[in-house]
Amino acid sequence: MKIFNSAVLAVAAVVFSADIQKAQGFAFVPTSQQISRVHGSFGLSAANQHRLRPTTPTRTDPRRRRGTAIMGYTVGVVGATGAVGVEIVKSLGSRGFATDELRIFGSERSAGRDVPDGKGGIKTVEKFEVDKCRECDVVFLAVSGDFALEHAKAISEGEGGAVVIDNSSAFRYEKDIPLVVPEINGECTKNAKLVANPNCTTAIGLMALWPIHKLFGLKRVIMSTYQAASGAGQPGMDELQEGTRAVLSGERDVADNKIFAHPLPFNVIPHIDKFQENGYTKEEMKVTWETRKICGLPDDFPVSCTAVRIPTYRAHSETIIVETEKPIDIEAAKKAVAEAPGVKLVDNTAADPPTYPMPLTATGQEDVECGRIRRSEVFGDYGLEFFVSGDQLLRGAALNAVIVAETMALNGSLSKVPV
Repeated sequence: MKIFNSAVLAVAAVVFSADIQKAQGFAFVPTSQQISRVHGSFGLSAANQHRLRPTTPTRTDPRRRRGTAIMGYTVGVVGATGAVGVEIVKSLGSRGFATDELRIFGSERSAGRDVPDGKGGIKTVEKFEVDKCRECDVVFLAVSGDFALEHAKAISEGEGGAVVIDNSSAFRYEKDIPLVVPEINGECTKNAKLVANPNCTTAIGLMALWPIHKLFGLKRVIMSTYQAASGAGQPGMDELQEGTRAVLSGERDVADNKIFAHPLPFNVIPHIDKFQENGYTKEEMKVTWETRKICGLPDDFPVSCTAVRIPTYRAHSETIIVETEKPIDIEAAKKAVAEAPGVKLVDNTAADPPTYPMPLTATGQEDVECGRIRRSEVFGDYGLEFFVSGDQLLRGAALNAVIVAETMALNGSLSKVPV
């Protein structure tokens, strides 16, 4: 009920308030045209801006040297007008990635359009061409899997090809292409020309799972996800917003649905992506396949996921239950999570009000929130249960891709010329 009530209050504030800013605290935003403005309002706190990430590149490190001059990279973004592409451009700017030139590529329809450059200026969208992308040092693809399959290798292969960081699922399961969460397996990017970004649900969960695995060793993982409408892109967000408005205003008893299998407002849908022969959905199997590959686990390592769409706007949450190889220690687990780069421990159930991860507080943050850490009543001294929330457009997609590029800058993989 708490999820539903939050959805009702959030959209009610949007629909009935004359001042859009009054809805700022909710996981919804008023209109699709105002997304970029609202995204910008969720700025990082001073504490998070200066938080040290021991295994993550610092914001001013990624740069190359030619002679004695320090130079930036030529960076391309394909699909920069979409939700993930917008956040990639913002993350490049906010993290200070050493960019000598930013080039934005889009369809013929988007070409000539001016878009924000992440640093307070604007860039004009260029029509996508493979040869233009090959002029870059690194190219981020925020496009469909079909587009990536058609063009990614043409951009990256051969002498003079650019490094490609692909946000689609096109190459995630190819043996010779790294699938990377930099804090876990960033070393896999060394000398790579094509790198796959993981599914957003996987990336968020693994940020918290990895320090637990290093400390106690994972034996099996059971996950349930609570995924925001934005996981289905802008059309999904619009359908949630319009459907909720229609029900609250009395226009309809039940919202229309075109994007989701069933109406999402005031509902939860245990169905994301296509059902597979084993009864799981593809979204659920992505978590299984990608967890094994990123963490270097055996192909038969037991990972099970149930993925559920919920009526919130942005940020995914997950309940994670693990059985461990070694006996667990709750305080040691909390310490490991608190010290892990890219993770924020939010776990004080004795506070008034209690603190724990929520989409409301995770939205717009670089770090994944982790809390409710406790001994499992199922696995006893060899089990933990915890809850995570993370902004899937950032940590689950755009930010992860940018940190991949930072990692590759530090290990020399972006330079087309000798360092």
